[in-house]
Amino acid sequence: MVNSNTALELRDRIFWVPVDLERLPPHKERTERLYAGIISLARNIMQAQGLRITVLGAENIPADGGAVLAMNHTSYYDFILGGVPAYLRGKRMVRFMAKKEIFGNSFIEWLGKKMKHIPVDRSAGGSSISVAVDSIKDGNLVGIFPEATISRSFEIKDMKNGAARIANAADAPLLPMVCWGSQRIYPKGGEKNLGRSKTPIIMMVGEAIPTTGDADKDTDALYFAMKSMLEQARQLYDERYGPFEDGLAWRPASMNGAAPSLEEANRMDAADRAARAARKAKEAEQKAAKDARKQEDKLAKRAQKQLKKMASRARKEQQ
Repeated sequence: MVNSNTALELRDRIFWVPVDLERLPPHKERTERLYAGIISLARNIMQAQGLRITVLGAENIPADGGAVLAMNHTSYYDFILGGVPAYLRGKRMVRFMAKKEIFGNSFIEWLGKKMKHIPVDRSAGGSSISVAVDSIKDGNLVGIFPEATISRSFEIKDMKNGAARIANAADAPLLPMVCWGSQRIYPKGGEKNLGRSKTPIIMMVGEAIPTTGDADKDTDALYFAMKSMLEQARQLYDERYGPFEDGLAWRPASMNGAAPSLEEANRMDAADRAARAARKAKEAEQKAAKDARKQEDKLAKRAQKQLKKMASRARKEQQ
């Protein structure tokens, strides 16, 4: 896709892109003032942090019309960075799919709706897929993290087939996208580095995956494409910004880093899921007990009221 000798130029004072990347006029989506304002704020924050963001392959994102952008997930910062390649295509906007818990706050829920993001109920994912398909058919770019959760190992995890199902149902391009370096800013369970870190980031967008209608087969193709692209991004990162010492927390075990291996990370994720399930079960049990107490109190009050009526009636009959 690219090598360390590729000629780059700076755009918008923060994004390094190949000099031959086409400059497009602003897309009509840019008229969405709230989302445009959020993007402007995010760009200013990234600039204040001194991030050095290189984007390669942005030309693969359609200048107009819908598509699925499937990105690896190594950091909480990915929701910000995931919109950068589309921004370089006429300032297009990405409608992200994210677990519904993120939209739990009423204000965040309102913002999400205004920006046309798509909440995902993990217990009933089919409904969110339908919403995503409709969004793409309306001409939107939908962003999805097919690994479903942040990768603590910084490797590509096993993927859900939702991205492929959406692309097939919407008859839309399925674009692989990788980001390397964001785990240095805000990893899961690691040290945050949100100040002026001047962290370099490399993002790559690949050509559309040929879809077959078989979601599992297409997901396998997506997985191998993203894995290959991530290896390219890592190699380029080390060529441009390395060498790096061994034992760094943001580097994977396969690169002599201190991050857990993929197998270890999977065990950690499984433990987290079990803890969440136990917590939810306990909360449900506590709620059921509370509801039962309320019902008992309600019945007791009714009984007391009935007894008072009976006592009053008896007194009247005795008079």
